[in-house]
Amino acid sequence: MDLATVRTFVAVADAGQFQEAAAELGLTQQAVSKRVAALERSLDVRLFVRTPRGADLTIDGRAFLPHARELLRVAERAEASVRAGRRPLRVDVLTSRSAQSRLMRGFHEAHPEIDLDVMTIFGIDTAVAAIRSGALDATFRAVAAPGRPLPDDIRSVRVLDEPLHLLTGPGHALADARSVRLADLAGHRIWMPGIVPGTEWAAYYDDLVAEFGLTIEATGPNFGSDALLDTIADTPSLATFMGTRTRLIWPTAHDLRLIPVTDPTPVYPHSLLWHRDNAHPGLGALRGHLAGGGERGGSGAWVPGWVRRR
Repeated sequence: MDLATVRTFVAVADAGQFQEAAAELGLTQQAVSKRVAALERSLDVRLFVRTPRGADLTIDGRAFLPHARELLRVAERAEASVRAGRRPLRVDVLTSRSAQSRLMRGFHEAHPEIDLDVMTIFGIDTAVAAIRSGALDATFRAVAAPGRPLPDDIRSVRVLDEPLHLLTGPGHALADARSVRLADLAGHRIWMPGIVPGTEWAAYYDDLVAEFGLTIEATGPNFGSDALLDTIADTPSLATFMGTRTRLIWPTAHDLRLIPVTDPTPVYPHSLLWHRDNAHPGLGALRGHLAGGGERGGSGAWVPGWVRRR
């Protein structure tokens, strides 16, 4: 059904005259008559009866009017849902407790006038597909795994290097260390449940293992951060890596220790990805905000070679 003819029908019904409706719509009276006639043919009913006073709705016209109004309201909502500046900025973060989420909270505090829809999408391929389809405006990722370059229409900028600390329980051999060299972690079991092969974070830790001879285990089911913290607190032989901007809270009785890792400090690179043709005004504001507050690891930091080469 042609929405232009429906809109014309509603205008005539409200005005009660074809001439007045034509003036409101910026059309000629002949064009309004043609639109109404086309709608009547498509519905196979008469909608108006012309009278000396103008145009009166027929029984069918009165029955159709509330549905016509609803059609126009639905069309307006559908258009507003995708119109840049009239819909929320849709951004993907890894988890609600991640550094990415904290970056978005900072952006919201700086720009409360911009509506946000923060979501979580698993896997960079799914996130990039959502950006290309328009279902998503931006995503935070470690750019891409080796051998899997981003499509030409996707832009990226590195916005934050998040240092990783070693998290241990009170009984761990390194629990009382003020800092620990990355190479000295060789031989210690580092437990990282939830690492999924083929993801960008799996590629990051694979390179870390290969370069420094670490032992990173991803065995066992991933029951979430609370279960991870419970296990680290109770198991002296296990430690894990935790980003300095990852916000986790644990019971005081756990007595967990966050130990800086040095020489070099492994940093996890967070990049913002978006489509080159995305004109949402909130996206430009987000990019500007992140450009002003990003932190880079510097010469004493370590990232995989495939990140450095970008």
